Amino acid sequence: MGNYLNQDLVIGLDAGGTRTRAVLAAAADGRVLAEAAAGPGNALTVPPRQLTHDLAEALAGVLPEGARTRVAAVAGGFAGATAAADDDPGTVRARTALTGALRRLGVPEGPVGIWSDIEAAFAAGPGTPADGLALVAGTGSVAVRIAGRRATTTVDGDGWLLGDEGSGFWIGRGAVRAALRMADGRGRATVLAGRVGHALGLPADVLPTAGVPSYDEGGAPGPVGAGARGTGVPGWSRARREDFRRHLLPAVLADPPVRLARFAPLVAEAAAEKDAVASEILDEAADHLLDTVRALEPGPGERIVATGGLLGPDGPLTAPLTERLHLLGLGLDWVADGGPGAVALARIMYDGRHR
Repeated sequence: MGNYLNQDLVIGLDAGGTRTRAVLAAAADGRVLAEAAAGPGNALTVPPRQLTHDLAEALAGVLPEGARTRVAAVAGGFAGATAAADDDPGTVRARTALTGALRRLGVPEGPVGIWSDIEAAFAAGPGTPADGLALVAGTGSVAVRIAGRRATTTVDGDGWLLGDEGSGFWIGRGAVRAALRMADGRGRATVLAGRVGHALGLPADVLPTAGVPSYDEGGAPGPVGAGARGTGVPGWSRARREDFRRHLLPAVLADPPVRLARFAPLVAEAAAEKDAVASEILDEAADHLLDTVRALEPGPGERIVATGGLLGPDGPLTAPLTERLHLLGLGLDWVADGGPGAVALARIMYDGRHR
């Protein structure tokens, strides 16, 4: 507590679709002093009263009462806020909720900055960049050009129905489609059918035999019996395949579409085991992300700050996308989230005020 009382403080908020993370740091050097989390922080989808409550909860988790008068700047990166204009609905809601939460905790009025969650993630890149490209590849996918720390151009991010190509949702949907195509005879044999069915809790007697398909030396599916395109898996009769489809479709449709993203890890695992269908899904996803980046017309050597689980240290698209970008003279700097970027933006606000 005493350490808090003897210095100016800044707070960075990373308010995403699943949680709100607050980071308390020393204004002078950015040293992190405390972290806390609360509920979702999407400024467009979370009701205003709930958003204020969640922000207050996250802030209270990092701010002892005796330290609240030392807060000198607060910066928030919010999902649902574009910050493109002062009257942007998400930005207005985020600012209103954040100022309300600070007021509730008795934090004196001071500089409050609102950015999008993508802008905050970009600021988390090496050296707190002001200009360049940001790429998000998680449940959804979007690429953004950043100039002066503000997004100016957006490619994709159009949601599960219209876009998010190459995202976790897109990959997971590909897994289910491959399973259905294998079952009805349009597609090749793949281990994804059994694994998707198992993940959905389908009865064991409708699943394909464990271990299918077999592979030749080139990684292509080998023959698995008489039948269209490898659907003649031994023991997986037409009747059982019909039962598989009959159980699978209701199980998938019972959840919101974005829940398909939960099958993306199954595709990564299958690809690592040389399943050709899974490998093709990941290759096509990497191609989509490359197209998304290229639509921003990057210059040679231009910085790309990436976030999202698909592009992390163990992300299934990290290697294939990095190889594709290398041919364009581009590279990726990956960040885990926008928390450090929000702190950096708060410190920039603080420095500007005290310069």
